[in-house]
Amino acid sequence: MAAPVLPPLFYEELLRRALAEDLGTAGDLTTDSVIPATAQARARIVARAAGRIAGLAPALAVFPLLSPAVGSEALVSDGDDVAAGATLATLAGPARALLTGERTALNLLGRLSGIATAARDLGAQLAGTRARLAGTRKTTPGLRALEKHALVCGGATPHRAGLHDAVLIKDNHLAVAGGVGEAVRRARAGVGHLVKIEVEVDDLDQLREALAAGADVILLDNMLPALLREAVAIAGGRVPLEASGGVRPETIRAIAESGVDLISVGWLTHSAPALDVALDFEPSPAAGVESGA
Repeated sequence: MAAPVLPPLFYEELLRRALAEDLGTAGDLTTDSVIPATAQARARIVARAAGRIAGLAPALAVFPLLSPAVGSEALVSDGDDVAAGATLATLAGPARALLTGERTALNLLGRLSGIATAARDLGAQLAGTRARLAGTRKTTPGLRALEKHALVCGGATPHRAGLHDAVLIKDNHLAVAGGVGEAVRRARAGVGHLVKIEVEVDDLDQLREALAAGADVILLDNMLPALLREAVAIAGGRVPLEASGGVRPETIRAIAESGVDLISVGWLTHSAPALDVALDFEPSPAAGVESGA
């Protein structure tokens, strides 16, 4: 699938922080002591398992931060499905830069591709239903833009980017505000007319309150499929309904068949396994141990 291009603005500073975390004040002790500064190398980024790719551009951008002499060529794009053993990109340049940047690049690529792969696989279970798959704000601090991008690469909708772009009134807001109707009224008065207002409800009575209050979207929290079907019937198509809470691969199909419009899954960004990727170096012509006289 074609995925949007991720602008470098979203990851350049993150990459610098990640490298600083790894290098500390002493640098790469192993590489700097073992590999000559003049050594050159060629390497391939390889998928050790089948999956969907996300985050290749940020992964490749790690290496020029260590040496502008590193060149790379991406052989696949974000959103592509690859087989185990596929070469994703090639790199060439100073060996020290390739070795030092290896783990940072692979950590990022594996993490994001794992999210994309999980979103692809989970979304496939919704085929034939009206439901769409969405992520949540349960992302790794500092990585949200990248993890939301990975969701899109996997075919999911990213949901809201943060607290700043939509109103989502949750159970703790309701506890403090004094109920669904009052919370929606305050939100409507407090934000612009273009901002959507979503309310989380735990039961059918709260659902009716949210409908009466004029919520734009209603989140049905931790409801079993039978209760979700009742909620769909009560709403009657007046507003989009989102199911969330406790959604897992083994439960998502039954939730989708209830008739909800959206299923948001925190598991995609907090628990999806990383895709196994590796950096394989080509043997150096000078490899081997030189015997001294």
